[in-house]
Amino acid sequence: MQRLSPLDAMFLHQDHPEAPRQVASLAIITPGERPLDYDRLIQVINERIDLVPRYRQVPRRVPGGIGMPVWVDDEHFDLSLHVRRSALPRPGGRDALHELVGRLIARRLDHERPLWELYLIEGLQGGELALLFKSHQALVDGSHTVDLAQVLLEETQRDRTIPHEEWTPRSAPGAIELVAGSVRSQLNRPSEVLWSGEYQWSRLTSKLPVLGPDSATHGPLVSSLSRHRRFTTVSAPLSDFRRVRDEHGGTVNDVILAAIAGGLRGWMLTRAEPVTAKTGFRAMVPMSVTRDGPAGDGLPTSLGPRVRGLMLTLPVGESNAVVRLHQVSYALKGHREMGSAVAANKMASLPGFATSTFHAVGARVAADESHRPYHLVITNVPGPQDPVYMAGQQLQEIYPAIPLTGHRTISVGVTSYDGHVYFGVVTDREAVPDADVLGQCILEALEELTETIGPRRTRAPRGRKRPT
Repeated sequence: MQRLSPLDAMFLHQDHPEAPRQVASLAIITPGERPLDYDRLIQVINERIDLVPRYRQVPRRVPGGIGMPVWVDDEHFDLSLHVRRSALPRPGGRDALHELVGRLIARRLDHERPLWELYLIEGLQGGELALLFKSHQALVDGSHTVDLAQVLLEETQRDRTIPHEEWTPRSAPGAIELVAGSVRSQLNRPSEVLWSGEYQWSRLTSKLPVLGPDSATHGPLVSSLSRHRRFTTVSAPLSDFRRVRDEHGGTVNDVILAAIAGGLRGWMLTRAEPVTAKTGFRAMVPMSVTRDGPAGDGLPTSLGPRVRGLMLTLPVGESNAVVRLHQVSYALKGHREMGSAVAANKMASLPGFATSTFHAVGARVAADESHRPYHLVITNVPGPQDPVYMAGQQLQEIYPAIPLTGHRTISVGVTSYDGHVYFGVVTDREAVPDADVLGQCILEALEELTETIGPRRTRAPRGRKRPT
């Protein structure tokens, strides 16, 4: 029996209807010669699930809270309960897709079953299909378990043959065995006594009111969470970000963060929210660092680098797009000069389609740092710049969906893949019903930056408001 870490146990205990602890990815695929249907999807997952045995296990608490919960095989595992089918109403536009995804990511996973789901979504315009992957934060840690998408996606269109054995679940331990195993484990590893105490303390403190990043203030990014979510997507050519970087310096990541800062500014103005020169929002930005770099607050992964949380103040009050970019670049300069940052091309060349796993690890780091005063989470993971495939179908687009925690009403996940940058924006439906406006404002902020390139560099940034 493998025990949950204190962090995983905390994620499990703090999972509630207003803040489900799950990371999601929305993938858009183009059907190949052999279109993907539900039966074929079940077959592909059944062939690969041996590679992620945790996806057939459930967490079980030790009676009396004596020790950490353990992972046990689900004796009644049924793949059809986890792989589900849905369809959009005609004409199957992106607005309908966003609405469906918003409902699905707001729905908690069943703790009595393995903590993941996958939805096959049909009826998209143009004959495309969508896949929505959902995995609990206690499930994907990048070390013992990677995200399901990572083992399903291939670098070639040809299906890879993977040896598959018939799975037989191990019998679940009884209450006496759970208690005895926990006692033995604590005797052999005294540090587990401290872990157990930490877990029990987190259970007690989780019953107290959750404070937001600035609990004494209220604003569009700080509010009590409802049980409902909005989701929207934004995409732009990677070449636009590179052109801005080449013109003004810094990195593609700097340009992405500056576009988000400008998007938040434009969105605030559409809502008639007060924006002054000093307005800034603190973002938790998980960053990958080399293993021989500082450990920081991050979590090790089996993928090579480790991840630590970096606090960045987004200069939302700055009206000039280029100055915003320089302020972001300067704030991140220290991280790069420490020599521990992992280059984007090295991240993108890691084996497998690791982006979804890194988003999950980044979200874990941010959740572990939720006691720190920040307003939103931004995860940015560079992916491969060549197409990848699943069951012979080409992946066209990929959008992360990062969970909301505390009183934070917005999260942004970013992935670059095959020549494009894809933003997934999650918001609380009641506090931020206009997620689509925020997405459009991010695009307009990027356009402001591209307009400063070359002959148009001296053109003043636009300050018009978008109609609400």
